[in-house]
Amino acid sequence: MIRITLATATLAFALMTTPHGVCAAESLHAQPPNAPRQKPAFAGQTRAPEQRSEVAFDVLSVARGFEYPWGLAFLPSGEMLVTERPGRLRLVTATGELSAPLKGVPRVYAGSQGGLLDVAIDPDFASNGFVYLSYAEPLQRGRSGTAVARGTLVREGGARLEGVQRIYRQEPALQSTGHYGSRLVFAPDGTLFVTQGDRQIAEGRLLTQQPDALQGKIVRIRPDGSIPQDNPFVGVPGHRPEVWSTGHRNIQSAAIHPATGELWELEHGTRGGDELNIARKGKNYGWPLIAYGIEYRGGPIGEGLTAREGLEQPVYYWDPNIAPSGMLFYTGALFPAWKGNILVGGLAATSLVRLVIEGEHVVGEEHLLRDLKPAPERIRDVRQGPEGAVYLLTDSSQGRILKLLPRP
Repeated sequence: MIRITLATATLAFALMTTPHGVCAAESLHAQPPNAPRQKPAFAGQTRAPEQRSEVAFDVLSVARGFEYPWGLAFLPSGEMLVTERPGRLRLVTATGELSAPLKGVPRVYAGSQGGLLDVAIDPDFASNGFVYLSYAEPLQRGRSGTAVARGTLVREGGARLEGVQRIYRQEPALQSTGHYGSRLVFAPDGTLFVTQGDRQIAEGRLLTQQPDALQGKIVRIRPDGSIPQDNPFVGVPGHRPEVWSTGHRNIQSAAIHPATGELWELEHGTRGGDELNIARKGKNYGWPLIAYGIEYRGGPIGEGLTAREGLEQPVYYWDPNIAPSGMLFYTGALFPAWKGNILVGGLAATSLVRLVIEGEHVVGEEHLLRDLKPAPERIRDVRQGPEGAVYLLTDSSQGRILKLLPRP
């Protein structure tokens, strides 16, 4: 385990930071928006004031050598399961030792944004050993889609997954290699939320608003893949009963609010328009009918609307983007100043983004680790460890697990 301190610049992986772990060189909102004429729907919906927590912390490099790691889950033993996008699942000890790739992982489409994505363990893992994986599923004629499989983690004779079965498949499958989502989040009632994307092509974008397609939807299923009968569209003609909410672009961040039990999610925009939403039953979050930001090539998205009757507004949005991936509500005791805050990985921001939440509003924002050495790193996943430390996955061909601990 390599210790990265905030005060030492001589170590190979030291952080060149202020004593509080933040970079003061550039204002948080120094860059102009891509869509300067767009106005927020309400005060505080974007560009919340910078609110520094003044927390000094150390960063430990727990493990390294992952090839584009994507998801991390803690086992009751304190070990971690980590996915690698090329299709590998590894078991990692608390001291950073990596297992060989576990056998039994389903075949994945590993290209562009596709591959092995998120990992989650069953709420009753101690008794059933179930592990859940989301991934880009390769199908016929070059098509693929987001899928979820469940298997049992077996340790005797070498760690592996047994009895692996696909429990969910996004339909229709499309010829695209992007916007699979996908986070796996268990709700307090034991159901499983699966977040997805629009697949990054025109066909998928149109399907996002089609009730009989699963692109651009959050779905809610039982752990065995069956459909809860209290889902909003069960029994509604022409609607997929798996769907919980619709109108999403590409969700790679999701977490349950610790007080309300509701699912909050962050999704990628185009050039501008990353959104924080509370994903509520049966609601439509607007993509691509309304959106903040502009198209990648420039120009308005669709009709250029940011609001429309019957479509939900985001709790918060960014322009320019942070490119969110991974998310948690911090509930631990190690960082009392962060309690109740959202921590999210910033791929484009190359930082850990902290959001101060009051009720259903963002009232402050802070970007941490913007000057991580030897170079700024994209943060793919954010998890809270059993001891209250914050764990991060860095997104690269030599990805790492980093651990944040308060400075003594």
